[in-house]
Amino acid sequence: MEKVIDVSNLVKKYGNFTAVNGISFEVEKGEVFGLLGENGAGKTTTLEMIEGLRKPSSGEISVLGFDINSHLREIKERIGVQLQSSAYYHFLTLKEILDLFSGFYKKHSDPKELLKMVHLESKANNFVDKMSGGQQQRFSIIASLINDPEIVFLDEPTTGLDPLARRQTWDIISEIKKQGKTIILTTHYMEEAEILCDRVAIMEKGKIVAMDKTHQLIEHTKHPYRVEFILEKDKPEIISQLQKSCRLDECDIKKLPGKEAHYEMKLKTQTDLNEAVGLLQKENPESLTVGRATLEDVFIELTGKAIAQEEAEEENA
Repeated sequence: MEKVIDVSNLVKKYGNFTAVNGISFEVEKGEVFGLLGENGAGKTTTLEMIEGLRKPSSGEISVLGFDINSHLREIKERIGVQLQSSAYYHFLTLKEILDLFSGFYKKHSDPKELLKMVHLESKANNFVDKMSGGQQQRFSIIASLINDPEIVFLDEPTTGLDPLARRQTWDIISEIKKQGKTIILTTHYMEEAEILCDRVAIMEKGKIVAMDKTHQLIEHTKHPYRVEFILEKDKPEIISQLQKSCRLDECDIKKLPGKEAHYEMKLKTQTDLNEAVGLLQKENPESLTVGRATLEDVFIELTGKAIAQEEAEEENA
């Protein structure tokens, strides 16, 4: 596969604080590559250095074969960067903003077609701040496409959106990929990354702690299988029997909050899974769901906490 981004030993320091600490990775043409991590992990700083918005303290960055230090103008002509809605002129309509942006580039897309792509053609004469959050976010994405870029950078494109607007944004990102463009995506939504990304790099405290295809990261987690079940009433003897059915450290079972007898069981092997399901089926559970681990599980295993937990701790600090 053709490399379109090559990052080597990238470092960004602010005084004594190291925001990005010697990371290296490559991005292949046509893929969706995700940078994952909690707030402050270094993913946005990494993105901004690749985009040419921040100067690295050390390390090397190549984009589309160009060195970021000596060919920034050539790179900017061929990449698209999503802006937050607050960055737009509020006295210009959507069409006027796209017309303005198109004048900055030698090559540009048709503003009408971009608006049509995200079902905003009827809003062409509206102002950004008069639209819903989901509409603003959809517009911010197509604004990054005005120069028909080869690489598109999307920094947490669904943060703050309701579930429906988030899924609509996923559809737009999938459509951009179908056009053959490469997408670099930062997000702290693990479900989003699992659905959209071909490969991900998980960042913590400025370092990459894991990087691979999403399904391969999940397959190599400690407990790739799981069973969630609800019994008619709590039966400690059944839970004890389930715990004995697998070897030490091969499974993990915990009671979930809320309902009286709602449990989740994580297992390491298919054999253990089959045995656990067989035992549970004899008890006629009210609910029995068999599934796989998720990227969220991988993140917790690598960092020791969920992103939501990390953010709650920051808010309470």
